[in-house]
Amino acid sequence: MNIFTDINLFPLWNSLRIAAIASVLVFFLGILCAYYVARLPRVLKGILDVFLTLPMVLPPTVCGYFLLLIFGTKRPLGMFLAQYGIKFVMTWYGGILAALVVAFPLMYRTARGAFESFDETLAYAGQTLGLSNSYIFWRIRMPACKQGIIAGVVLAFARALGEYGATSMLIGYTPGRTATISTTVYQLWRTNDEQGAFFWVMINLAISTVVLLTVNLLERKQRGHAKQTKAVKA
Repeated sequence: MNIFTDINLFPLWNSLRIAAIASVLVFFLGILCAYYVARLPRVLKGILDVFLTLPMVLPPTVCGYFLLLIFGTKRPLGMFLAQYGIKFVMTWYGGILAALVVAFPLMYRTARGAFESFDETLAYAGQTLGLSNSYIFWRIRMPACKQGIIAGVVLAFARALGEYGATSMLIGYTPGRTATISTTVYQLWRTNDEQGAFFWVMINLAISTVVLLTVNLLERKQRGHAKQTKAVKA
């Protein structure tokens, strides 16, 4: 068997679309939560911070278990959504939900750190000029924090792309329907197809390497920008 001609690339396409859609959702949700949580009192911020970052420390299979408890076909919410044709169990878009849950903390923590390091005097200056809060956020705050925000998106995408535990619990493995790179590696290994499993491991390794190089480049640019800012202020 020639693996390069016989391989089915659906797991790559499915993983990429799940990770891409989840990253877009995580981008907006992470920024929204990070911005408002960073402005809360310390006690309330601490409570919400623990809740929002809990999926980062829980085993992914536990996250998948909780998703099944909420969106399972025999659960109230799952049955309600099924009436409208929405089913997260054993569907490819259920993988988006699983990836979103496990990737969200990375985006949230990174964005919150970027917002907390933002020089608020820039926002105050914008307010004195009569600029709206929306304008200040998108034209002043976001550009100043863009390196951290982009790094959070890249990390969230990488986490979503490599997700296995919650994904396998919620959508399982169905060739041509729900298979992802991670679930395919396990399935091929389980069936003693080491050549096929190795192929997908190399694909995942290549993508992860590109992601890490991108994050390192962004961090280097962010440090350079911080040094320039300090030099100007000095």
